[in-house]
Amino acid sequence: MPPSSSSCCPSSSCCSRRGARRGGLRALHLRAGQGDATTIVCARCCRRRRRRCWSTSTARRPAATTRARRRTVLAPFAALAGGEDFLCAVGPSGERAGDVDMRWWDLSADGGSRSKRVYMGPPLQALSSGGYRVCGVLDSGELHCWRWRGLNISRDLRFVAAAVGDGFVCGILKGTPASIRCFGNDTADLAVAAAPADGSFDVVAACGHHACALSTTGALTCWGLDPPRVDAAATAGYAALALGEAGVCGLRTNFTIRCFGDGVAHPPAGLAHAQFLDVRAQGRAFCGVLMANYSLVCWGGAEFNATNRLVFGSVMPGPCVPMSSCQCGVLPGSANLCDAGRCVCVDCAFELNVARPSASLVPGKGGRSRRTMWIAIAAAGGAFLVFFAALQLALVLWCRRRRRRRRNEQDTSGGAQQWLMPPRLGSSRSRGPGSVVEHFTLDMLHAATDGFSDDSRIGTGSFGSVYRGTLPDGREVAIKRAEDSAKASSSAARPARRRDRETAFNSELTALARANHKNIVCLLGCCADSGERVLVYEFMANGTLHDQLHSRSPMAAAVSSWRGRLTIALGAARGIEYMHVYAVPPIIHRDVKSANILLDDAWTAKIADFGLSSVLDPSAGACSGDGDGAGVPQEPLYTGGTVGYMDPEYYRLQHLTDKSDVYSFGVVLLELMSGCRVVQRYAESVTPKNVVEFAVPHILADDVARALDPRLPAPTPDEAEALAYVGYLAADCVGPVGCDRPSMTEVVDALERALAACGAAPLSRAGTGRRPVLSRSGTDQFDLTDTD
Repeated sequence: MPPSSSSCCPSSSCCSRRGARRGGLRALHLRAGQGDATTIVCARCCRRRRRRCWSTSTARRPAATTRARRRTVLAPFAALAGGEDFLCAVGPSGERAGDVDMRWWDLSADGGSRSKRVYMGPPLQALSSGGYRVCGVLDSGELHCWRWRGLNISRDLRFVAAAVGDGFVCGILKGTPASIRCFGNDTADLAVAAAPADGSFDVVAACGHHACALSTTGALTCWGLDPPRVDAAATAGYAALALGEAGVCGLRTNFTIRCFGDGVAHPPAGLAHAQFLDVRAQGRAFCGVLMANYSLVCWGGAEFNATNRLVFGSVMPGPCVPMSSCQCGVLPGSANLCDAGRCVCVDCAFELNVARPSASLVPGKGGRSRRTMWIAIAAAGGAFLVFFAALQLALVLWCRRRRRRRRNEQDTSGGAQQWLMPPRLGSSRSRGPGSVVEHFTLDMLHAATDGFSDDSRIGTGSFGSVYRGTLPDGREVAIKRAEDSAKASSSAARPARRRDRETAFNSELTALARANHKNIVCLLGCCADSGERVLVYEFMANGTLHDQLHSRSPMAAAVSSWRGRLTIALGAARGIEYMHVYAVPPIIHRDVKSANILLDDAWTAKIADFGLSSVLDPSAGACSGDGDGAGVPQEPLYTGGTVGYMDPEYYRLQHLTDKSDVYSFGVVLLELMSGCRVVQRYAESVTPKNVVEFAVPHILADDVARALDPRLPAPTPDEAEALAYVGYLAADCVGPVGCDRPSMTEVVDALERALAACGAAPLSRAGTGRRPVLSRSGTDQFDLTDTD
């Protein structure tokens, strides 16, 4: 289907549009559209890079809202455009290699339920929509528009970007200077007639009957009917624009947002100084993607307020591309969102404009600014070369000293296998992208724990004892020290004990060094001096979930209410989901239990103790037809875990998959509901029983009340319904066949739904705020998307 005026979709959308600075196709991962009674925000989700939509509607448009929330694109897509009652998405063609498809969804009340393909051909460089039209720039530079009769654009012109308003389209010409040309059926339209006749531009945006463009020197020009007024005192570099009805917001090269115009909604207090990766506008509402966690937030308009600002907890910050193709750097943390070897590139507009302090949103002396920019770049380049040479020399000297020290340690340990630990292991702390694992000296840790005294000991881990300590800078930490238990063993057993200790230490360090999630314990640093193996974590003030359930009397408020227990279960489930789905490569914990779920001072649940964890090969599917693609360990493992929590399928057949962790978490759910220890003697039995044997028969007999913890108050009707739902979920998790168990993503969705039924839910990924309908089975309501 060649590019033509074929029908795409009705629309009236205002948005930002990036031009030549971006280079190639920029994934339009944020798209806001508004109809008469429905506001829809769509974004690429992180899990499978598919489209997810959030909407608000009145009773007049239930069908449109339902379709917007349920529709999804089967193949990963690269661009979105939409507005009034429609959405268009561009993705790779499944028929011809190298080509792309553009599909159209009608979101009107009487629209069809299936998508339509409106274009198949060469890739599109940019996509924009406005009114009832959509336009795209091909790789060749030609500008094509759909659903636009009578529009005449010369095929000899070549463009790098375009923006569509109501009845007109403006594009940036390819070449030097990169001037702007506007087209429309009505040549007297101010948006067409008043377009700048000269100048060089690289960003253009359109909305309604006006447009704005950003020049290569940083000056902002607006034209058309009632264009927004710009503050002449603005003196900062800008890389992108989002144009709304009443004003314009600019994304600075330092990733902050500033807005101009009468009546425009400025970022609220909580977001005023936040850093963003993208910003888009629709009507009087603006949306942006936060750099800190890739969440999508909106402000302004009647739809978004202080309690309804977060739309999606995590979205794709851009298209996944090979790391080798990133010319201006890799976006921190993006490799965890893409397939192996791929990442999201840093936008070159920000990289190149950081050294342009004189760039502004008002006209200025462009020549002087450009000379200053190149001088600054040259100076920065020279300084970087000097720094790089010094760094190389320091690295060579450090490596020599390190090899000499390792050789000495190997000699003193009787030839034991040495662990090769780099001093900086990459991002591992939740304090932001780019953080590293610190290296602590043994003397520092001795001082922090009073010489690892028994008074400082607070517990045990997979390979040693855990001590509470205070670092010289005042941080309170938990320190896990490997115990050399081989001292009390025979000489024949010592090498095996030492290897087990090294394996557990390396497994935990490797897993936590790449993890960055609020529900996984934060690894602060490590020590491997003089044959010692020590890990340093953030201190968890409220201990383990096991102690809170079984060893504390009276119980704390957070575990003495049903809502509190479900909240703890949801936090732990999110931590395990992160390991299975988002970690690169995926990780199986192998020892999920209540004693390995820690609680901080805010009662946030965090998964800990990764000494038995295993890295999976995601290319080896565990279950036939399993969409999650859970793999198998990259190397054979001995059976490990805790009695009562261990998956029977794994214990008997040594068949380890991510569903083994699902079984263990199901046992934790039953432990939370019943308040029973995993193995104990019950009144009706003489021999001890597992909590699965005690609780699951009551759940399957629709008598969940008999399995609930009698120490807690009787649940309210809403809580009783939610607990019954969680009971069925737990029964599914501890099913005998691993492939029949739900995935951790499904478990998280179910627990979010149960908490919502209790009336105290955190903001879930669905973002609708509606009280969900709970079903009897824990797994028959998970798939809420339509995959036509």
